[in-house]
Amino acid sequence: MLLGLAIASASALVVAERALQRAGAQARVRPGIDVLLSESAHLVAGKRLGLLTNATGVDAAGVRTVDRLWAASADTLNPETRNLAPRLTALFAPEHHFAATLRPGETFGDSLDPATGLPIYSLYGANRAPTPAQFALIDALIIDLQDVGARPFTYISTAVRSMQAAAALGKRVIVLDRPNPIGCRMQGPVLDTAHASFIGLLPVPLRHGMTFGELARFANAELGIGADLVVVPVEGWRRCDWFEDTGLPFVRPSPNLPDMLSIEWYAGTVLLEATNLSVGRGTDAPFRQVGAPWLDGVQVAREASRRGLRVRLVTFTPQDPGDGKYPGRAIPGVRLPRLDRDSGDPVAMALTLLDAIAAAHPGSLTVDQNGLALRLGTRRAPGRISWSHEAEVFRRRIQTYLLY
Repeated sequence: MLLGLAIASASALVVAERALQRAGAQARVRPGIDVLLSESAHLVAGKRLGLLTNATGVDAAGVRTVDRLWAASADTLNPETRNLAPRLTALFAPEHHFAATLRPGETFGDSLDPATGLPIYSLYGANRAPTPAQFALIDALIIDLQDVGARPFTYISTAVRSMQAAAALGKRVIVLDRPNPIGCRMQGPVLDTAHASFIGLLPVPLRHGMTFGELARFANAELGIGADLVVVPVEGWRRCDWFEDTGLPFVRPSPNLPDMLSIEWYAGTVLLEATNLSVGRGTDAPFRQVGAPWLDGVQVAREASRRGLRVRLVTFTPQDPGDGKYPGRAIPGVRLPRLDRDSGDPVAMALTLLDAIAAAHPGSLTVDQNGLALRLGTRRAPGRISWSHEAEVFRRRIQTYLLY
């Protein structure tokens, strides 16, 4: 067993070193895992570690955080460094599984990581946070997940539930921070806690403009969690930069967010999932196009143009869509343009499109008002598309939680 551990650890170390060599010049931005192991290793020295992560948890060279920490664990075999080396003992996975490939809402059980042999405990099945028995295996829980800048994305909900469980047992939580991929803008309503759910747990704007670490700091204080929380910051990131400015490797955070084009629209078009419209899940442009068998694209485009929104006509065929809408059917739709970084408001533009479709098809469009409120975070007044004042008040209020 000891020999197997030595071989596996050495192999992981070689993989990490070779990837760093291939990367050549380092990315301008260094995520939390790089900062942890180079400048803050004292936080994990001699500790048994659990790691809540998935495929998005990689360093600046694209090496998995799992492998970086597993390689560091190899030093437990050296008598001179045994007391200083961290020991990775358990893995935890949020929605979409450890590989970030499962469809939305699909639960899963525990498994093993084939590269390390470590157990992967599901936090999207019977449990939504590590159990006391699982916490007994570790001294500290590390969280390394890539958020997408929108409140309904559930990775932060899993982190909050885990922080609550850790606080109850006196366990430290270390968040390895990552950039917000769509920058610093805050748009849409702040969540009314009457509509809080797992797809919207924190009273933040729909497009929240915060990093994962900042959200964790906010939750720890504002929800009264009181966890022993440490955030290892990103180095070299300017808070209004987008992901493509960082030089970091892109890993899709979920099956239907395959690129930045989809991520930039997600905060808005996720609202349309509460309707009988397809948002393009199971296509090459998820969350960037909207359609239905009954939709007249020309009429919708005309109504959208009247409201100042330009769209183009498309036809798309959802293949095995995670939402189950119109699989295998070629449906007419409209595609949204590239979001303008400086002036684009995906929330307002998605609601504008919804109003245009309602005007064009009053008898065909159906909206689940409860589902819309859960995603939007509030009951929408007819015709309202902007909450700019509310978001600005929020931005001023939360300055103490911001790290960049």
